[in-house]
Amino acid sequence: MATRPRLSWLPRIAGGVYPDPPLGYNPRGREIEPTERRQSTMSGLFLFEQGLNGLQFGLMLFLLAAGLTLVFGIMDMINLAHGSLYMLGAYLTASIAEASGSFLIAVPIALVATALIGMALELAVLRKLYARDHMSQVLATFAIILIANDAVRMIWGAQPVSLNTPAALSGPIDLFPGMSYSAYRLTIIVVGLIVAALLYLLVTRTRTGMLVRAGASNREMATAMGVNIKLLFTCVFGFGAALCALAGAMLGPILAVQVGMGEDILILAFVVIVIGGIGSIRGALVGALLVGVVDTMGRTFLPMILRAIFSPVVASNAGPALASILIYVLMAAVLFWRPQGLFPARG
Repeated sequence: MATRPRLSWLPRIAGGVYPDPPLGYNPRGREIEPTERRQSTMSGLFLFEQGLNGLQFGLMLFLLAAGLTLVFGIMDMINLAHGSLYMLGAYLTASIAEASGSFLIAVPIALVATALIGMALELAVLRKLYARDHMSQVLATFAIILIANDAVRMIWGAQPVSLNTPAALSGPIDLFPGMSYSAYRLTIIVVGLIVAALLYLLVTRTRTGMLVRAGASNREMATAMGVNIKLLFTCVFGFGAALCALAGAMLGPILAVQVGMGEDILILAFVVIVIGGIGSIRGALVGALLVGVVDTMGRTFLPMILRAIFSPVVASNAGPALASILIYVLMAAVLFWRPQGLFPARG
């Protein structure tokens, strides 16, 4: 087998393996073959597609993390049951869509229903935990997770529930020549960006947002200035529950709607708010996009890099595990650089 010529434009990586040269690089003075140019173009399109996947996942994480960071930042409440509201939103969307035959009808109804359930949960259970220490909050909300999982299992059964992609969004869309992308995933990106923009305007340009920011920065001072903190807490919790339901409804056709689906993504949501800064909407958005892109790129490209260095068996086993660690490495790096997160709400 012919030895590949040494690339002077890039240092060699581990194992003596060189990445593919950039488009137009000509080590022997010959013309670039059309096949080589096509391969380089395909690599660029694949990278772009994975970037869109990371953006889509990050925006859905933002919907979860936005409500969680407000609850944590304003109420000083560690709510592990936040993922259960995400699961409940997905199940309600699936049931209403099956009964009505319309995904568009199911989503708003599921959002309102989940928001009302979240507000009832705050009034009946969580309000009594605000004055308790964080360990009591963790234990109580973990109990809510167990209760919610058993309740869902009793109502919908233990098997995953089907939530189909809307027929109008089931096919691909040609973004530009040679590049097509899932219409539904593109819709998720558009919805996520719209919600992020509206949430930003709500928090920064309205009186309600001013009260939320005041509560996140200094709850005692906001109370002294006449803010009805109890009502604010209930409304913020209901709003966060609605965002959870939206994330569950949008991700339901992509992921499995099943019991316990909120636990894994809840861990990522906590990583997001730690990276972005507790109580910060802007931090939640930046942190969610970072986590989404790093997680997607890591799961896609890290196994490919490992296959160039190790055997396929080692690469297939180690790749997914190392990719899962990347987001925690990112969190550790951010905390080392900025212990309060990138955009903390509290000075």
